Amino acid sequence: MNKPSVLMFSLLGVICVSTFAAGQLAAADADFDETAGVTLFAFDSVAIPFSQNLRLEMRSPTRHPANPVVQRGKPGTPDAFGVQFYGSVIREGGKFRMWYVAFDDDTENKVASARWRAAYAESRDGLHWTKPNLGLVEYRGNKNNNLILTDPAPLGFVNLKVLSDPDDPDPARRYKISTHVYFRNSRRLGTLAPFASADGLRWKLLTPAKPKNAELRKEDLVLPAVHFEPCGGLYKWDGMYYVCGQNAMNATRPYQGRVARTYRSPDFVNWSQTSSVAFVREPQHTYLGPGRSREGEQTHEAISVWNRGNVLLGLYGIWHGGKEWKDVTIDLGFVVSNDGVSFREPAHEWTFLKRGEDGAWDQGGVLQGQGFENIGDETFIYYGAWDPRHWQDTPERGGVGIATLPRDRFGDLVVEEAGKGSGDYQLPVITSEFVTAAVPTKAGIAHRFYLNADGLGAQANLKVELLDDRERPLPGFSGKAAAIVRQSGFHTPILWNGQTAIVGLPGRIRLKVSFEGEQNTKVRFSALYIQ
Repeated sequence: MNKPSVLMFSLLGVICVSTFAAGQLAAADADFDETAGVTLFAFDSVAIPFSQNLRLEMRSPTRHPANPVVQRGKPGTPDAFGVQFYGSVIREGGKFRMWYVAFDDDTENKVASARWRAAYAESRDGLHWTKPNLGLVEYRGNKNNNLILTDPAPLGFVNLKVLSDPDDPDPARRYKISTHVYFRNSRRLGTLAPFASADGLRWKLLTPAKPKNAELRKEDLVLPAVHFEPCGGLYKWDGMYYVCGQNAMNATRPYQGRVARTYRSPDFVNWSQTSSVAFVREPQHTYLGPGRSREGEQTHEAISVWNRGNVLLGLYGIWHGGKEWKDVTIDLGFVVSNDGVSFREPAHEWTFLKRGEDGAWDQGGVLQGQGFENIGDETFIYYGAWDPRHWQDTPERGGVGIATLPRDRFGDLVVEEAGKGSGDYQLPVITSEFVTAAVPTKAGIAHRFYLNADGLGAQANLKVELLDDRERPLPGFSGKAAAIVRQSGFHTPILWNGQTAIVGLPGRIRLKVSFEGEQNTKVRFSALYIQ
């Protein structure tokens, strides 16, 4: 998908929706695909740069009561010691597919890297998962397991991310895996190995490498011979592939500890030797000095992303460092990007998902996998667990859990009442409104607009007006002809003069949204969709 400017995009089609149920997702739009178009999120200051008398409130997800939904296997199975969700979830048709890292209990195996393998699970509803008997890889004398086949093998997978890439003209490369494997220099270091597959189960390394002891040789590297731990995230943006990983080496300036770094490739085979620092937390600008890489506040395992076409949503690890491992813990933070390179926090140093309490399956530390799905009226965020405080004691680890939000409601814009003043300092009523950035349209295509908002009713509404790129009102779509939305919902259609499909728009438009009514403080705006 080419993006010549920040919000340039290809409108991927029009989804026709005929009926909606008030306040909830109706059967007719249960398959509404928010990724097939443009989403203007409340928290995206690039998509919504101009506002007045509004306040952003981020939402924290809720842990699903069924957690962990994927657990470790029985003794003697490939994932008996660990189910590590350094992995991905992809929804295809009526099936959810998961790839994760399996860690076995074969303590007799002295090649540590060989105990980390790529495994597979699937689900019909995204909640109940099975580990199918794939019959592809021999393990302990038989092939009755859920391991995916990789060539060459063995090559120890410490972390992996999967990308579905249907636009690749080669059917053998429809799926791509970026992996964190090891190579030997003076010591064991992390690096990238790129794989491709036709079905997501049988994989071929895209370089002519000859692994040794489940690790790459130095001469087989596609990235510079530095320690880089992919793959926090794998995504395609503006025609390029990106892997986002953890790295503690200094870039053009010193940062404290782990930062999120990205490498890129035009074809998934030939990778850049230069990289970019995608995200650095504010405390990391204070460098503590050599030999103290574990200490301080840092960014753990880079950024796992949800590609929403015009914006990337991401999770990163909030590393709380210490001099000793027993003092290290990890939470999850939330970031966004509009250019595929630089990420930022909508809410400064805000914790999206806190680690579990001691005694919980996700105690001590939580991990970001690349798994985000809108299912019914909820957003599922898949995550993993690792307790860094005890990792040197080699305890059993991991599992896959789900954190949930109301569908696409990561954050809301609400009316800011502080602007009213009080007493002798009572101020005139200030309009609560925002104006979007200029969004390109496509000639000859009908465009449909939808709101994701709550708290609407007879005395609380959102007025939506269409403007041109210079903020001049469009006749028939502004002023007295503005759309008035009084119905809450996840995909409430915006109608101008009864029209849902709007044609003949200028090449670029803006939207102006006003919070109106005596009870407008109840309104919570989460997102606006253009399809």
